[in-house]
Amino acid sequence: MQVVVITGVAQGMGREVALRLVRSGATVAGFDVDAEGIESLRTELAAAGPGPLLSTLDVCDRQGILRFRDEVLARYGHVDVVLSNVGIGFFGPFEEVDLERASRCLEINVMGTAAILQAFLPSMRERRSGRLVAVSSLVGQIPFPFESIYSASKFAVEGLVQSLRYEVEPYGIQVALIQPAQVSTRFAAKIHTLPKEGSPYRERVARFIARDEELIQSALDPGAAAEQILRVIRAPKPKLHNPIDAKSRLFLALNRFLPARLRDEILLRQMDIRP
Repeated sequence: MQVVVITGVAQGMGREVALRLVRSGATVAGFDVDAEGIESLRTELAAAGPGPLLSTLDVCDRQGILRFRDEVLARYGHVDVVLSNVGIGFFGPFEEVDLERASRCLEINVMGTAAILQAFLPSMRERRSGRLVAVSSLVGQIPFPFESIYSASKFAVEGLVQSLRYEVEPYGIQVALIQPAQVSTRFAAKIHTLPKEGSPYRERVARFIARDEELIQSALDPGAAAEQILRVIRAPKPKLHNPIDAKSRLFLALNRFLPARLRDEILLRQMDIRP
């Protein structure tokens, strides 16, 4: 019986992965800060298989995560996969960023990932088996304008997982990164806000938002994204880097091979923000 822990499980990709896993016979344990989403998922999953272990929990609650870990291990004895799917967006010109709000984004996206991976690592090491998977982003390798804080958080997740790989592979633990470009959820729309009137960035930000929301219309839906994530979860030997849509595969390939100046020009034109 495969046991999979998922954070950010109440909505979007996390929810879709959980539903598919349970329907295929796997066991899911997960949490989210969204209590209403957790309850509706509990009801939906109960109809698909044995009742999962779902909790309403903030990923910033370190002691809560440890209690959740203890409950999971007491119930199931082991965990095969941890999928760190938790994350929030952050948008705006860096000059105008509220750094207190930015700190919250970094705490959730970076330290939230670190906390859940660290919590289950000892039991995997002792068992000499397990897989740690973290959702990063295209912007974890290619920084986008007006997403400086979000890009910083995803660059940090990439560095965390790549460094961790050297430490844990000798104990039979695999690591992998999921790198979507866009998924057709309300994730981006919830953070898209124009700078105030008079901001020197307002006109370019407006063009960026219009272009981004246009691109979202053709992005992967959460179900299709979940299918790609399941391939990583189930692969005998997953790759470290796993772009899950055509756009992320294309841009990450360009990032590797094109001169930086040409890559930047393509990005500026793609997002309609050339000065």
